Amino acid sequence: MENTTKKAMSIRKSRELSEQLENVVLENGGTTLHSAKYHLLPADLRTPPTESVASLLISTSPPSSHREGPILSPDLPTLLLFECVLVYVAPEASRAFIQWFVDYFASSSVLGAVVYEMFGLNDPFGAVMVENLKVRGVSLPGAEPYPTFESLPQRFTRHKFTTSKALTLHEIRKTLISSEEMQRISSLEMLDEIEELDLVLAHYAVTWGVKLPSDQQLSPASKWIEWGLKAPACSDHPDSDSD
Repeated sequence: MENTTKKAMSIRKSRELSEQLENVVLENGGTTLHSAKYHLLPADLRTPPTESVASLLISTSPPSSHREGPILSPDLPTLLLFECVLVYVAPEASRAFIQWFVDYFASSSVLGAVVYEMFGLNDPFGAVMVENLKVRGVSLPGAEPYPTFESLPQRFTRHKFTTSKALTLHEIRKTLISSEEMQRISSLEMLDEIEELDLVLAHYAVTWGVKLPSDQQLSPASKWIEWGLKAPACSDHPDSDSD
C-alpha cells in the first residue's frame, strides 16, 4: 500500500501526468488512483485472487473514471506484466493469481503475460545470490519451481497458454541489442567484470506467453507464433553475421 500511495501522490502532483491521464482522483486515503485512462489499485498478491483483485477489477468503474462497466474488460486483449514480483510470492499463490486471469479471459479475448525475474538459483552462483538476499531479510520462494531455463515456459503452459517462450538477459544482451547501443551502455556503465555480469544476467530471464480464446486455434500463419522478444529490424548486434 505504501508503494501505491507514493506513486499515486507523484502522479497527482505532476501537472503533465494529470493532464495526460485526465480527471485524476485519489481514493482510499491516497492508496488508490482513478482516471479516465489509468487506474492504480493496491492489492496483496499473497492472498487468494478472489479476495485481492476480483472485486477491484471486475466491479463497475467508479464515477470518477468516466467510463461504464468493469475496469478490466474480458472482451479486450490484455497484457499482464510482472517485473520481479512473482519471485517473492509463494508458488501456489502466483499460480492461483495467473489462473484467475486465465479463467476470466477463457472465452473472450487474447491474454498475454510477461515475467521478468531471477531463476536457476540452485547452482553455486545462484546459491550466493540467495544467501546475499537472505542476509538482508529477503526470500525468493517463487524461484523454486524454476531451477532451469527449460522450466521457465512451464509457468504459462501449465495454465494452458497457447504458446510460451523465454530468454535470459545474457542472451538478450548478446543477441538483441545493437552494437551501437552496447557501446553507449558500456560508456555509461564502464564495466570491467564482464564475466561476473554474464553470470548474473544468466540467472535473470524474460518469459512470455499468450493464450488465445477457446474458439481460436494457433495456425502456422498465426501472428502469435512469433509474438515476443526479437531483434529490431536491420539491427546490428555484436554476434550478427550480416555484412
